[in-house]
Amino acid sequence: MTYAVKELYVTLQGEGAQTGRRAVFLRFAGCNLWSGREADRAGAVCSFCDTDFVGTDGPGGGKFGDAAGLAAAVVAAWGPEPDHRLVIATGGEPLLQLDAALVAALHGHGFAVGVETNGTQVPPPGLDWVCVSPKADAPLVLTMGDELKLVYPQPLALPERFAALAFAHFFLQPMDGPDVAANTAAAVAYCLAHPRWRLGLQTHKVLGLA
Repeated sequence: MTYAVKELYVTLQGEGAQTGRRAVFLRFAGCNLWSGREADRAGAVCSFCDTDFVGTDGPGGGKFGDAAGLAAAVVAAWGPEPDHRLVIATGGEPLLQLDAALVAALHGHGFAVGVETNGTQVPPPGLDWVCVSPKADAPLVLTMGDELKLVYPQPLALPERFAALAFAHFFLQPMDGPDVAANTAAAVAYCLAHPRWRLGLQTHKVLGLA
């Protein structure tokens, strides 16, 4: 298949249980919950996304004709260091494109393969790290993994709905935007009252990283 990639770059993971770890971020274009166009935001299932995933014009982005070619681009972005290789497939919604062939090609270069997904798509086999971030009342088909990252608050996606699912880590991430201070205070209060949940911060924004 042809893979449409918005951007591809090396950085430090800014969120969740692997915060601070060096990783190649492989951001796929496209999402099934919002077109990415501002004109469509109000009517989208997910109306608060803060990521540009439209097109293939970002750093390292483009269209890749096969899994081997995209895996080679990930290798080039990572550089020569052979150990602790990690690639995070994100989006948009990466599971619209990430398939078994690409997972196998990345594994062949020694990469652990993680994904950050809205959980509405069935993942390919072989993933090494699965982070699910549920959105509103979108149907959740991926109900187990390594971490669940819930942007908070979402009136149609309350934490209680997800607390019994089979994840190793549960994070509440304050919704960014004009109400971020109030959202952070609310997330802190919820985590204090419900110790299953941990506060998740977007440290890459604090540090000014991509």
